[in-house]
Amino acid sequence: MYTERAVRRTYGARNERAARTMATFIISLCAILMLTTVSGLICRKAQLPEVIGQILVGPSLLGVMHMSDSLSLFSDLGIIILMFLGGVGCDLQLLKKYSKAAVIIACMGVVFPVAVMGGVSLLFGFKPIPAAFIGVVFSATSVSISVAVLKEAGLLDSKEGVSILGAAVADDVIGVILLSVMCTLVNTGSVDVAGLGLILLKQVLFFVAAAVVVVWVAPALMTLAGVLKAPSGIAVMAVIICLAMAWASNLAGLSYAVGAFFAGIAVSNSDYAEDADRYIEPVGDTLFVPVFFVGIGLQTTGVDDTKMIVFIAIMTVLGVITKVVGCGLGGRMA
Repeated sequence: MYTERAVRRTYGARNERAARTMATFIISLCAILMLTTVSGLICRKAQLPEVIGQILVGPSLLGVMHMSDSLSLFSDLGIIILMFLGGVGCDLQLLKKYSKAAVIIACMGVVFPVAVMGGVSLLFGFKPIPAAFIGVVFSATSVSISVAVLKEAGLLDSKEGVSILGAAVADDVIGVILLSVMCTLVNTGSVDVAGLGLILLKQVLFFVAAAVVVVWVAPALMTLAGVLKAPSGIAVMAVIICLAMAWASNLAGLSYAVGAFFAGIAVSNSDYAEDADRYIEPVGDTLFVPVFFVGIGLQTTGVDDTKMIVFIAIMTVLGVITKVVGCGLGGRMA
């Protein structure tokens, strides 16, 4: 009897904690959706992308709300769905046509930030390796924000849009390689050639597999879903392809975003792209994507060191300038 009562108390306590966690998550989600709706309205009135308002909502909630495991999961799903929809809306033929331009833009968009931001970090007293690390971090591009802005502007399938997205994906690949090099330098003081080779091999295998999925596998699976005529079968199959490729890209050392983007391209290569987009976009845009952008702000931390505040302000300005100049020159070259 004593053991039975102890088990009941244990399960009761667990259920109570789970209920509290669920209640906190639900009210947090309600608050996020309400605030992003208001911020979106304000941004539209100001003729700004809605994503700006969604990101700014995050810092306004600091101290009131934190990034829980549940919100973090929603956030990860948000970027996966956003990138998938970006791929669905991207013109595959244009992406092929401007792939060379995208690579040139990505390379120039990496070189300038690494050189300038690394140099400025040295002037602020950072040692060479940490300074180079900072430069590499600033070379990264937020492909998710690019997709959100281009999608809202209706430019995903334009010459400029596919060049930007192609460059952002290439930038992600270059960034993973550079960050891997810098991490081994920081930790060991030398470059792990074998480890770097393994990373490159994984990425090559992923892109080969992605090409197979885009050309053959995804169109066949989407056709099968259409033939079976199951309720929401097309949307379910599209989500399966999206999640599987996001998982595969993470396994290859890339971000979930890259795999989801290529999954979107794969679905766009089938006859059911419009159906998939019509079913999935409302759910993503109303529920998951806003949580992702608010989560960016929720993970912001305050700084009270005057020197660091000056450093952050200077680096923010230079971060914009180096990307605009570097990628702009790449665009001119291409």
